[in-house]
Amino acid sequence: MRGAPGRSRAPAVSGDRPYTTLSCAMSLDGHIDDLAPRRLVLSDDADWDRVDAVRADHDAILVGAGTVRADDPRLLVRSERRRAARVAAGRPPNPLRVTLTSGGGLDPGHRMFADTAAPTLVYTSASAAPALTRHLAAAPAATVVAAGEPLDLRVLLADLRGRGVERLMVEGGGRVHTRFLAESLADELHLVIAPFMVGEGAAPRFLYPAAFPQTPAAPMRLAEAKAQGDLVLLRYLL
Repeated sequence: MRGAPGRSRAPAVSGDRPYTTLSCAMSLDGHIDDLAPRRLVLSDDADWDRVDAVRADHDAILVGAGTVRADDPRLLVRSERRRAARVAAGRPPNPLRVTLTSGGGLDPGHRMFADTAAPTLVYTSASAAPALTRHLAAAPAATVVAAGEPLDLRVLLADLRGRGVERLMVEGGGRVHTRFLAESLADELHLVIAPFMVGEGAAPRFLYPAAFPQTPAAPMRLAEAKAQGDLVLLRYLL
């Protein structure tokens, strides 16, 4: 849910998954939040506006259940002008909202589920889907979808592609970013670096230990590096 570099309209991937852009902002020491009750601010107003432009460019926005519980995001395009431009292009005013959870634990009152400004797909494992469907039955925006046993990102992405999603924006959190990168399911990484350290070992991180295919022998390609005030914006192609 943090800042992300802007760019021209992302290409669509033909085949069984959407073109997938990971978007994150982190401290210099790799954290996306601290341990305080209030959410850590890593971006500024200009960066949030750019995030909004990137959101408007995509067909769906995905966050993990941990982000839903911690931040209660709406995942909508903020700019009225951008929403109007989407409608003029024959698209809904806001992208499809997506979350994933291995077992549930989601409140039907979360804004992603309770407001109808955009539909929300909730992907979970086949075994957890029936109970989660009953749990979210009163949430007007939420639809539960089984995506393998255990939850399989490739099944999730193939289902989104079948629903017409060509461009997917992934906004976190760290466990979700880790899975997409480790499973080679991302096409771009938009990374904002804030000019400070968190210094708390238990604080949420951008990435967690995994067997990443992005190695010294197979690095990502830097497509853009830009200073924005004291922030640094990096765009990598995978």
